[in-house]
Amino acid sequence: MDLIQLVVVLIVVGVLLWLVNNYIPMDRKIKNILNIVVVVAVVLWLLNVFGLTTSLRGIHVGN
Repeated sequence: MDLIQLVVVLIVVGVLLWLVNNYIPMDRKIKNILNIVVVVAVVLWLLNVFGLTTSLRGIHVGN
């Protein structure tokens, strides 16, 4: 993925999140949860794009 595509995707996600936060009436708690979910999803996506999640596949939690 090119750097320009990465920046465009981040800008689009940011603008969409801003539009939802400003123009869709929701309770503040729901907006906070939505913001956290989007940020976590973007961080996980960025880790995947940069190939940093491949080293985490060998880690097992539990049995």
